[in-house]
Amino acid sequence: MSESQPVQQDDLIELELTTMAHGGSAIGRHEGRTIFVPYAIPGERITARLTQDKGRFAYAEGVTLLAGSQARVIPHCPHFGPKRCGGCHWQHIEYPAQLAFKEQIVRDQLTRIGGIAEPPVLSIIPSPTAWQYRTHVTLHVTPEGQVGFVGTDDQRIVPIQECHIIRPELQDLLERLNLETLDGNTLARLRLQVGSQSDDLLIALSTLDDLPPAIELDLPVSVSFLSQDDEPQALIGTGKVHYAVKGRVFQVTAGSFFQVNLPLAEQLVDLVLANLALQGEESVLDLYSGVGLFSAFLAERAALVTAIEGYPTAVADADANLRDLSNVTLIEGLVEDVLPELDEPFDAAVLDPPRSGMETAALDALAALAPARIVYVSCDPATLARDIKRLIAKGYQLQSVQPLDMFPQTYHIECVATLRRA
Repeated sequence: MSESQPVQQDDLIELELTTMAHGGSAIGRHEGRTIFVPYAIPGERITARLTQDKGRFAYAEGVTLLAGSQARVIPHCPHFGPKRCGGCHWQHIEYPAQLAFKEQIVRDQLTRIGGIAEPPVLSIIPSPTAWQYRTHVTLHVTPEGQVGFVGTDDQRIVPIQECHIIRPELQDLLERLNLETLDGNTLARLRLQVGSQSDDLLIALSTLDDLPPAIELDLPVSVSFLSQDDEPQALIGTGKVHYAVKGRVFQVTAGSFFQVNLPLAEQLVDLVLANLALQGEESVLDLYSGVGLFSAFLAERAALVTAIEGYPTAVADADANLRDLSNVTLIEGLVEDVLPELDEPFDAAVLDPPRSGMETAALDALAALAPARIVYVSCDPATLARDIKRLIAKGYQLQSVQPLDMFPQTYHIECVATLRRA
């Protein structure tokens, strides 16, 4: 692939857009090259201007909409669009079409990267609501003391006054915040989080100098400081929020991960349990186990659960959340370091790695343990497809892939893949 070349700004091309790419751009072809155009929709005809020439492919910006898609709608948010906020990618697309594109993208990634000719992808599960679903959000602070999201150029911070995908409680908190009371001159980021109950609110702060800020705050919220190594320090209140899932309450400390879309988090648990089909006698691995969401329910259906998590704060949360379960062994450490040290047999494994997927060493160690069933929870279909290809090469068969729309208005896709040892 060649380096990007400057392009003449006056050179316009006409494109017929045919499909949606992973990453949110529509794809057209011009003179044999693939052209990626954000904020466009397959089925549209546009004029576009090249912005980056990569040789065999290029990026472009839409200039004129010559023939629009019936799926095109007016975005909810004034901050949405080219050269604006990068928090959403698809507000210009009606929700049913977003779902169809995501399902197509999962199939494409499994075919192109995973090498699976006919991937067993099930119909995508929609979010119960396409708006106001996020329970937490990370905002950046500009040098002028305004809060916003990273822009579409991945470089500047775009200040915002409203966000239509966060829970209403977080929008209200955003409007009431005065950064001067949070020592705004030193702030780099702030994470707003709400639990299952509307009054369970948390602000987690990071600073430019990596020192806890001085705070004067008259709001009913917990406040924590997150250092550069993600070590939390409660400044006001407990520094925790709580989520109720399937009758259990999970504490989540500032810095620990929890799913952003609570109704679909519950469906995610149900899918994992259904696909494992445990009979009560199995020994199960829960890798990248976080605060214990899956372990809590696996323990009710298995003889033994071994949970592995590398982030110490999440391990402390899991210890509290799983305290009533005597058949859970919680191990702190990186999956790729811990798995090679295990020599007991496991019947099944649940994986929920970060967006980057599994480290090669971790995947090799898992395959060496040879659990009969694997359920892989992924938030990135490209790394999921890569890891499934590796698992197939090590003797597994892909049974099904169930997409869920955990992140409406964005191109991000959650999937639950089920594999069995051949």
